[in-house]
Amino acid sequence: MSSPTADLAATPLRMRKALGRFASGVTIVTTAEVDDGAQSCDDAAVHGMTANAFTSVSLDPPLVLVSISTRAKMDARIAETGRYGVSILAGDQEPLSLHFAGATHKPDLVKFVWRQGVPLLDGALVHLSCRVTDSHPAGDHTLHVGRVEELWYDDGRPLVFYTGSFRALELPERPEQWGF
Repeated sequence: MSSPTADLAATPLRMRKALGRFASGVTIVTTAEVDDGAQSCDDAAVHGMTANAFTSVSLDPPLVLVSISTRAKMDARIAETGRYGVSILAGDQEPLSLHFAGATHKPDLVKFVWRQGVPLLDGALVHLSCRVTDSHPAGDHTLHVGRVEELWYDDGRPLVFYTGSFRALELPERPEQWGF
């Protein structure tokens, strides 16, 4: 029998479950070792991972942040390349999310678009190509702040992650109040 205090403990499992109730979009973070300014590269040199620990930091200058586990190979690769891309997935791209999470192996589904020498996933709603400006250790993760050098976006239904599973976000027919 657990004590009432134990039920409030911030254990890794309880942290995952609690923060899983924060609905988020799904991103694929990518990087590749290429020459500056390259617009394409051998896709085999690309490294990518599914991540939902992504947020905007600043509009001016344009900064975003990805939080990567220090155990993930991607953490060292971003440190080596000094660049990363963020693709915000569309509602029909769950198979790509599973592929980059290592849950399935479907390389035939992966098609890249290159922007500022950064690989991004074809069909995503948003592409951000970023150059790392700061990296901060934070517990068992590294916070990589990146300056957005180029972005592209399209309208559509996003892929959403909530309580450990993917969800579909239905969009209303009426115009949005905020006008984004």
